[in-house]
Amino acid sequence: MKKKLLLVLVSILFISCKAQEIPTQFKEEALNDTFISFEGESISLKQILEKHKGNPILIDVWASWCGDCIEGIPKVKALQETNTEMVFLFLSADKSITSWKKGISKYQIKGTHYFMPKGMKSAFSKSIDLDWIPRYLIIDAQGYIKLYKAIKADDSELLKALN
Repeated sequence: MKKKLLLVLVSILFISCKAQEIPTQFKEEALNDTFISFEGESISLKQILEKHKGNPILIDVWASWCGDCIEGIPKVKALQETNTEMVFLFLSADKSITSWKKGISKYQIKGTHYFMPKGMKSAFSKSIDLDWIPRYLIIDAQGYIKLYKAIKADDSELLKALN
């Protein structure tokens, strides 16, 4: 009986560890989700990533109404100064395009910007289990997710992934 119980417990532990594996690629629904460029054009995440193929990318999911996001902007700007080869891709969960564009201007955020029309309820957001912003992801030059989740721009795992 003890051996069976031990086997069941080990199996549960193994299954729960497998379920928490960190993705190395975006799900198809995320890649097909539609964003809006600063110029007002619709574009999929797949097309956005293809534009930057061969370059490392730091994705910053943010919103102009988010206090933690605003607090992180100076740290992101510092990362931009020391990681000049990296593409900084800002995906906004703002409520409106007007708010999004005002936020970019107000906080002088340099980088590539896209608006998520469905915000934190978008297919992209759901596919990455977005439960908090800011949210930082790092994509390596080969297109693989190197860092899946950080909520602070000075997170030790984020800094480690940059090196």
